[in-house]
Amino acid sequence: MAIDPTRFATTLFFLLLLTIPMAFAEIRFSEIRNDIRPIIPLDEFGFTHKGRLELSVSQISIFAQNSDPNLSNVGFFLCTRELWIHVFQQLEVGEVDCALKSDLVKKVLTFASLKTLTGGNIDSVYNETDADQYTLLFANCNSGTKVSMDVRSAMYNLDGRGNVRDYLSAGKTVLPRVYFLFSLSYFVLAGLWVYVLYKKRLTVFRIHFFMLAVVILKALNLLCEAEDKSYIKRTGSAHGWDVLFYIFSFLKGITLFTLIVLIGTGWSFLKPYLQDKEKKVLMIVIPLQVIANIAQVVIDETGPFGQDWFTWRQVFLLVDVVCCCAVLFPIVWSIKNLREAAKTDGKAAVNLMKLTLFRQYYIVVICYIYFTRVVFFALETITSYRYLWTSVVASELATLAFYVFTGYKFKPEAHNPYFVIDDEEEEAAAEALKLEDEFEL
Repeated sequence: MAIDPTRFATTLFFLLLLTIPMAFAEIRFSEIRNDIRPIIPLDEFGFTHKGRLELSVSQISIFAQNSDPNLSNVGFFLCTRELWIHVFQQLEVGEVDCALKSDLVKKVLTFASLKTLTGGNIDSVYNETDADQYTLLFANCNSGTKVSMDVRSAMYNLDGRGNVRDYLSAGKTVLPRVYFLFSLSYFVLAGLWVYVLYKKRLTVFRIHFFMLAVVILKALNLLCEAEDKSYIKRTGSAHGWDVLFYIFSFLKGITLFTLIVLIGTGWSFLKPYLQDKEKKVLMIVIPLQVIANIAQVVIDETGPFGQDWFTWRQVFLLVDVVCCCAVLFPIVWSIKNLREAAKTDGKAAVNLMKLTLFRQYYIVVICYIYFTRVVFFALETITSYRYLWTSVVASELATLAFYVFTGYKFKPEAHNPYFVIDDEEEEAAAEALKLEDEFEL
């Protein structure tokens, strides 16, 4: 049996979505207008043995170009990621001609009960007793048929007594406490940094206050995310905390990348100014962070049912990669300049210590970016849905370690070891640089 090209392309699109972690799981309102896609992913949720899906579909309008559509081939179903691959194989070999007819999916409702093709409403409550991670999908197996509708979906788990609803996915229900504990860690870190700045106030640079601002913004960002997840857990809605989360996430992202650039250029430590090429890096990084945050808001608020969702997802990933690469250039420039200065200004030991410091920082920045971007998503992909919170903990621990390392290495010092060098150390450093040059040759 031949495969419809549109259905094939859309199915491949959803298979690609399976590799991208989705962090929804709240009461979601989806507006679908004149959509011809045969498969539309709507939401994802990890159910316990007492899971429930409430689905309300209103303002249904179905337009078929050629003949009356078969409404039993239009509806909603649940499917796990693993089983969807087998459903796709069934469609490919012609074993079934519609995903709703597969014995591997859990049919929630179809439009067969509709009396009219315009203005109909359907409500359904579906109890899920098989604990697993499910994706809610809409199927329209009538070729050339356009569907418009408003969908309200609410997926949640019930407690042991069946009285309390938990709107967070089974693997993310502990996230409010996780984010709150990490926010406390950053507030404590900010307090310690204030103490250090006060104690070493005679040797404090402007960048040390900028570092304090970054830590405070990170703490506020985590606090808002904790409240955001807490309200979603109890009510299914963020009640405005998501707005504060996006604001502080935006400010934290810009200030963190700016801080990495400033430290990488040696601003305030080695020189009180930025060169033109370093200013251009900031002029690139800041607008890209604005675009990344806009993309993040669109991704979180629309969900995969939007036809432009995947495009925004690609924009976010591309912009994030570009930002991460851009902030590495100033560190490379500083390392290059320090190597050249070590050979010409007669202060080999001082420049060697600075060079060692910036090399360490370069390696740590790369490790931080790699772990929080690549390893984090890998952990979300391979970790069981029950333990998805562990990937968040791992990412936040890596971020906390990066903040602590940066603060420790670039803290204000009354007697800076990078500048207090005696003659013997100077000669040893010069010899070390000479040997290093010979090794590279």
